[in-house]
Amino acid sequence: MTRLRHIATAVLLLAAGPAVAADCAPLRHDRLEYTVCIVDPAGEDLRLFRAMPDGTVLGTFDRVNVLLAEEGRELALAMNAGMFHPDRSPVGLYVENGEEQHRAVASAGPGNFGLLPNGILCLGRDRAAVIETRAYLAAPPACDYATQSGPMLVIGGELHPAFLPDGTSRFIRNGVGVRPDGALVLAISEEPVTFHEFARLFRDALGTPDALYLDGKVSRLYVPALGRHDIGLPLGPILGVVEPQTR
Repeated sequence: MTRLRHIATAVLLLAAGPAVAADCAPLRHDRLEYTVCIVDPAGEDLRLFRAMPDGTVLGTFDRVNVLLAEEGRELALAMNAGMFHPDRSPVGLYVENGEEQHRAVASAGPGNFGLLPNGILCLGRDRAAVIETRAYLAAPPACDYATQSGPMLVIGGELHPAFLPDGTSRFIRNGVGVRPDGALVLAISEEPVTFHEFARLFRDALGTPDALYLDGKVSRLYVPALGRHDIGLPLGPILGVVEPQTR
C-alpha cells in the first residue's frame, strides 16, 4: 500500500537517495510556504486522468475516485497536471495509456504555456522525466502517460530566462520536477509566489535539474492521508498515485 507520511522536517523528505513511496511534507523556502510530495516512479502506480471512457471529462479528484472504484482502487495523491482549454481539453501533448490524444505544441504563443521553452512530463515504465518540448520532439521517448505544460521552471539546472527576481505576478502555483535519483517531485505553494521564487524552490531546495510549471490560480492538491482535498473549478488533466482501496 502507498505510504503517505507527514514528516515534521523537510530534511528527511528531501534527502538524497531513492524515494521508497510517496511522502508529503511542508517546506519553507525563502520565507515562503509550500507542500512538497516525493514519489518513487518505480514503486508506485502513477497515472494521468482526463475523461471517462465515454468522453465525459472527469474534472475533479472525486470523479477520478469513482472511476477507480470500478477496479477496486483509489487515489492516494493527486494534483492538477497541465493547462487546458475552456472545455478542459489539453492545450498541448496528452498521452493516456500509451495513446496520444492531443499532439505536442512547440511554437511560441500567448500566455504561460507559450512562453518557450515549455515542456512535457513523461511517465514510462518505472520512470519519470521532465523534458523540454523541442528536445522531446527531436527524440520522442516511450511514454505511457504524458502531459505538456509551460513554461519550464528549470532547464538543465538553469532558471527559465524570462523569470525576473523582481517579478510582481503572484499566484498559488504548482509544478513538477525529477531528481537525479529518479524521484518525482510535486510541489504546490501555500501562498502566492512569483515564477522566480517558484523556480528557485525546484532548483535550490528540491534539487531538480529540470522542472515544469503545471498551472497557477487553479492549482490543487489531494492527499487524503493528510486530510487535504482542495476544491474549486473543474480541472483538465489530473496526475494521480493510485493504490488499492482502503475502505
